[in-house]
Amino acid sequence: MKKTLIAIGALLMSLSAGAQDTFSFGTNVNPDGVKLEVDSHGFIIGGKHVLPVMGEMHYARVPEKEWRREIQKMRAGGITMLATYCFWIHHEPEEGKWDWSGNKNLRHFLEVCKQEQMPVVLRLGPFCHGEVYQGGFPVWLTDKAAADPNQYKLRSMAPGFMKATESLYANIFSQAKGMLWKDGGPVVGVQIENECRGPWNYYMALKDIAVKVGFDTPFYTRTGWPKLNGKEEFGKLLPLYGDYADGFWDRTLDDMPGAYKDAFIMKDERMSRVIATETFTKDELSGNSKSENNKSPIVNSKSENSKLVYPYLTCELGGGMMPSYHRRINMSGYEAFPLAVCKVGSGSNLPGYYMYHGGTNPYNPDHTMAETQATKVTNYNDMPLMTYDFQAPLGEMGQPNENAFHQTRWFHQFLADWGEELSMMDVDTLSEHYARRGCFEFSNSYVRILNEEGLTSVCPNGMQWEGLTITSNRVQPFAKADGQLYLITVRPNAMTKKMRKFFDSPLITIDGTTYKLKLDKPFRIKGKTITVLSPEKAKRAYVIDGKMHYAENGGILYKDGEGIAEEYWKTLGKAAVVLSKQTAGLRTVAMGSQKVAAMPVEADFDKAAVWRLTNLGDFNENLDLYLQISYRGDVARVYADGKLVEDNFWNGKPMLVRLSDLVGKAVEIKILPLGKDYPIYLQTPQKEQLQSATGDYLLSLDDVKVMERKVE
Repeated sequence: MKKTLIAIGALLMSLSAGAQDTFSFGTNVNPDGVKLEVDSHGFIIGGKHVLPVMGEMHYARVPEKEWRREIQKMRAGGITMLATYCFWIHHEPEEGKWDWSGNKNLRHFLEVCKQEQMPVVLRLGPFCHGEVYQGGFPVWLTDKAAADPNQYKLRSMAPGFMKATESLYANIFSQAKGMLWKDGGPVVGVQIENECRGPWNYYMALKDIAVKVGFDTPFYTRTGWPKLNGKEEFGKLLPLYGDYADGFWDRTLDDMPGAYKDAFIMKDERMSRVIATETFTKDELSGNSKSENNKSPIVNSKSENSKLVYPYLTCELGGGMMPSYHRRINMSGYEAFPLAVCKVGSGSNLPGYYMYHGGTNPYNPDHTMAETQATKVTNYNDMPLMTYDFQAPLGEMGQPNENAFHQTRWFHQFLADWGEELSMMDVDTLSEHYARRGCFEFSNSYVRILNEEGLTSVCPNGMQWEGLTITSNRVQPFAKADGQLYLITVRPNAMTKKMRKFFDSPLITIDGTTYKLKLDKPFRIKGKTITVLSPEKAKRAYVIDGKMHYAENGGILYKDGEGIAEEYWKTLGKAAVVLSKQTAGLRTVAMGSQKVAAMPVEADFDKAAVWRLTNLGDFNENLDLYLQISYRGDVARVYADGKLVEDNFWNGKPMLVRLSDLVGKAVEIKILPLGKDYPIYLQTPQKEQLQSATGDYLLSLDDVKVMERKVE
């Protein structure tokens, strides 16, 4: 008996030692008593493990009047946590003069997020990047840093810079006061700095300032790249990771240079070589190592004691991308879903997208508000002055990028309904194109440009539902709604008729017996209902409050207060355009400071072809209208009464412009010709259009449609 008791005691001790502890950050209980915790797996809310989805939208780049609707649409897309930068240059353009008005009204934005029950992670800076002028540093600050580096050296412990940063944090907190999780508000976390090598005492000084001014939040984060100068103090800041399908920052003119293809494979390393190379050993993840080895791979936590390891969380999955002047990336929309599948399949318990929603830069008559090669800080790329569409799942005007929006939305619904159990499943099998976490099999053979016809899927293998055991490699779980199980048939992005017949005849094994199910037809078994949706019907299927709803017009269904709204876009008519000035010829493209092609300046548009729009007053200005401008050339700009309203670097896609910015004004479209010898990167379809153009350049205005955004 004594030996038995000793054995039981030893077993209990071992079980206790194997329990997951939680990190200790700020206050993590809200007024309702709900606790938000972080452990080695990820997030725990109210004692329940969850697998949230984070999406980035920048409030200052989206009109204030549209915030609520766009947040509701993000929720419809499966986003359950919103990340946003607080760009210093937007709020303190002149030293000591703060601007929190209009689209910059952070307080109002947080109030809307609270009302919409959307948790928020504030990315405080001081450096943000975000393709903003000087990475967000105001001109007055960079001037001081140049004049007196001992006092104002950027991103350092210099006393003047730290004092200015404390003022920044304090002013941000003045907007967020009363809006933290502990207050019943939406702010659950803050990011300290961005893409910074340290040293660690700089990070800690910034965190101390954030806490001092009032940011008492359930967690604090940093980007897990680049490699730090020296060692961190474990458990103070959660490192969050990222990966990109392509990058405007590359200096080459080649397809998919470097390691971009590695974004589309499963791997036991958290870091991407296309943005940095910081990884951790397992001991370093637990804060229990003196090793400086930053190249060892890591896998999901399988802790055998009570020591914590960092959970695998991401904040920047780039399924979209901005075109820079020298690199005209054109995303198909098929990139975002495989990126997320590869990360979650590899053990991540937070897919976080940069960007999920595009936007427009604020207008500044003194200088662009976007990154350029000529600025003193940032990664030195020429970006469009106004547009920040990012080819995101929801674009600059909130328009859906259908492939990215729907494919990720289906995946997010799966994570919402199976996330609690999935988040506790470790990776038990891993190879480049396949991973298994418990009863779910993740696979991907799609690679942007290199294998566009590849297949991405998450399939059940022994998945339990209502007492049934389900296995199939032809369907992926979608939703639990109305007491039913909804699945979606797996399809590659491109199919022959023979392939379609195979993929659209899903075989499903249920409790050991295999059945062939018909698409979009309920299947009854043992008193339960299972429906396999075709992708066409799944694009209209939304789960709202536990019930399945279908969009009648093929748009986005979202919850608007107590009701359900549908947003869809339609062509209303065409704008009348008159050619008023033929192009005067090609400009000479100089190489910028970073040895890549420099974008045109205002004077270069004297060589642009110019069209006037003459009938905009014919359209009802009370409607929500946009111009969709299809053109071919180098750069297009739209002016209203001589003021720049929108611009675009041609990558083969049309540009959108808000009609509300144009009605009642003299409107001009200016397009510069694209020379055949310009040293810029174009993808194959656009390159072929350029080379087949008559003469030395490509230039045309092909269509100007008036689009209406309808909400019913």
